[in-house]
Order: sequence, then structure tokens, then C-alpha cells
Amino acid sequence: MISQWRLRAAFAARLSDMYGREVPAYTTLVDVSREVNEEVLRARGADAERLGSISRVTAERHGAIRVGTPAELRQVARVFGALGMHPVGFYDLREAASSAVPVVSTAFRPVDGDELARNPFRVFTSMLTPADPRFFDTDLRDRLETFLAARELFPPTLLDLADRAEAEGGLSEQDAEPFLRLAVAAFELSPEPIDRAWYETLEKVSAVAADIGGVRSTHINHLTPRVLDIDELYRRMTERGIEMIDTIQGPPACQGPDLLLRQTSFRALAEPRALRAPDGGVTSGALRVRFGEVEARGIAVTREGRALYDRLLTLVDEQAAQHPGAERTELARALWTEHVPGTERDLAAQGLGYFTYRVTPGRPGDGSRPPQALGDLLDQGWVRAEPIVYEDFLPRSAAGIFQSNLSGEGSRDNERQGAAYDSAWLSGALDREVLDPYALYERQRDHSLAQVARELELDGPPG
Repeated sequence: MISQWRLRAAFAARLSDMYGREVPAYTTLVDVSREVNEEVLRARGADAERLGSISRVTAERHGAIRVGTPAELRQVARVFGALGMHPVGFYDLREAASSAVPVVSTAFRPVDGDELARNPFRVFTSMLTPADPRFFDTDLRDRLETFLAARELFPPTLLDLADRAEAEGGLSEQDAEPFLRLAVAAFELSPEPIDRAWYETLEKVSAVAADIGGVRSTHINHLTPRVLDIDELYRRMTERGIEMIDTIQGPPACQGPDLLLRQTSFRALAEPRALRAPDGGVTSGALRVRFGEVEARGIAVTREGRALYDRLLTLVDEQAAQHPGAERTELARALWTEHVPGTERDLAAQGLGYFTYRVTPGRPGDGSRPPQALGDLLDQGWVRAEPIVYEDFLPRSAAGIFQSNLSGEGSRDNERQGAAYDSAWLSGALDREVLDPYALYERQRDHSLAQVARELELDGPPG
């Protein structure tokens, strides 16, 4: 049997090779990421691997895809379920974006710590929201839903193999090859001509809507390597003449622990596509929908830590509005430096970051009893804290990446009431639970504290 994590690793590698052939600038992005990672490792030594081994960081990818209906989303869940990937988190990009981005999203990823260490491949998956009247009137919604219902994104053979892999925890070598071949092919850019008039109709609403509902297939929208110094990567990509978006999304670069997620990308490229005219003739055109993203991952924050981050974003918005000439990055950096702890110890002590805890080897042998409080255990050297990597996404950053690669703002009627979507709705649409990322991080932390209590014979988990 080929286990699920090996299927996942093979799928991620093949997808990366395919995308590199289709979008050569992505290969440049991967090469520059590798260069930067190697240099950071040489400069910082073991500290560079505090949030993951260099082999994991170098191999790490996340992809992004877009589908049109709950039925298509359920099929995607079956394909990723075969790879040991579960839906985690609910993201409403409609509310996170100022322009028209009519999608809700989740991320499929491994959830077990060992599985993440083996291969942490994740796919940010967005679904179009035709029922939202702010974007689609009744006539366009009916036409769009009819179009989407008539297409097939994933062949039955692929779905049958996926179901078998999920049920049995893997596939035989004989079945693994056709599964991987069909799965990768499902996300290739189709050469089928696009109905130009239909695509342009949707594009007036949103370029994202056109990319999802204006074609008869899906495709990888972007693939994202992980880098240890995203500011240096941004500089080097620019030096190579590759046009990057204007900003790095997420927390500002500051002294102190790296938190959450920072992302940037090169701009969507004009790719040749076959377009079908109303008279049936096919011409060559170009569409800008795919780009190359890169990310730097930091420490997962608690609910309190996330509330602090969101509050600081609001303060940055307010100060930027009050001081139009000010550099937004500098405003963010000043606020971050003032309000965010500068050390991992303070981050843990203030309950703002997630860590796992391990008993320190060679702990005091003088017969003294360890204290019960976690802070005392850390201060006295009984226990050490290891940061938990943030494995998820930030809706405002994702929307910012989407917006930065759109050719226009689209249209949105804010006088209308938006259609309601939430995590519970998405769980029902998927017919499988959308997991809470905070609960996953808490489970990791609590498991480690219970282990500390057992090893040190405490009365209970330290708090």
C-alpha cells in the first residue's frame, strides 16, 4: 500500500512540476525561495529551523483552487480526503475584500502533528456564491447555476479511487498511479476554447467569478512555496525583473517572534487562451488569472492573540485614514512593536501564542519537587516551550492577494443583503465537519501539557 501521506507528497510534487511547466515564473519563485532558505540556514543555524526543519520548509507548498457549487466542493473533499487532508477553517472573502470577490473558502490540510511533519501540503479552496444578490441578479444567477450544473470537473474513476484511498488509508501501487495522474490532470489548465461573451459577462461582476464560472474546468490558481525571509525574496524577485504586487500581506516585519502568516506574490500573468466568438469562430486571446504566491509562516496565535492582531489592523486602517501621506508599513510596524510581545516567553506568558511543552532533559536531580505553575516550570528550567506553526490562513490577506491580481474592481451592490454562509453551512455542504483551527492547536498544546504532568508527576496539567 502507498500510504495517504506518500500519496499527498507525490501529488504535491507532481502538481508543482505541472504548474512550473504552465507558469515558468513559478519555477523562478521556487528557485529564489530555495536560495534564500539556504542562506538563512547558514546565517542563523539551528534557529532557522525553529518553525520546521529545512527539509520541510523547502518542500512545503500550498495550492489554491476555485469551484462553483457545493456538489463540486464535495467532490474536491473526496479527492483531498484520499490524501489525508481535512477541511479546516471557514473564510468569507466577500467580507474581507473591498472589491468584488464573491467566494467563501476553506483549507484542506493534514491535522495530525506527525502527518504535518511528513508533508504539510494544503489547498485553499474557494467556492463561488451565486446566491448572493450583491453580486448576481436573479437572471445571472439562474444562467450561472445552469452552466455550473452541466460541467464535470472530476471523472468518476478519480472519485472512486479517492473514496477507496480514504476508506483504506492508501492505495495499492497499481491504483496509486492512475489516481495521481487523474488528480493532477483535473487541475491542469484546459485548452478548451472559452465562450468569450459569457466570460466577459461574469467578468463585469468579478474576475474571480469569471475564472470560476466562465470555464468548463477548474485549475490551480496558484502554488505557494514557503520561505524563511520573505522580505529578501521580494527584493530578489524584483531584481530579476518579475513584477510583484505592491505589498507583503499580513503582520509587518519586526523584531521578535514571527507570528501567523506573511504572503506576497508576483502579478497575474497574461496567459494565452482560446476564445470562442458568438459566431463560433475561435481566436487567440489572453487572460490574467494565475499568479505565483510565496509565504512565510510564523507561530500560531490563540483567540486572544488573534483578537489583538485584528485590533491592530483596525488601528492601522484608522491611522492611515487620518494620515494619508504616511507609509502604511511603518504605521503597522510602530503599532506592532508597541503592542505585541517581543519574545516567545512573553507571548506564552500572556496567553497569546500556542506552544507545545516538553520536560527538559537533565532536569534538577537534587530531589526538589517541580512547581505546578507553567510559568515557574519554564523559568526554573523544568520545561521548555516549542512554538506551534500557524498552518492556516488570514482572510484579509487572502483577499488582499486576490485583489492585487485582479484587473478591475468588479461590481457589488452593497444596498442588498448578502446571502448567509458560515462554518456550519459549509460543513453541511461538504457532508463532513469543517474543523476549528483553534481547537486543533489547543489539542496539540493540551496533549503536551498532559505528558509533562505525567513525566513530572504533577497533580494535573500545569496552568
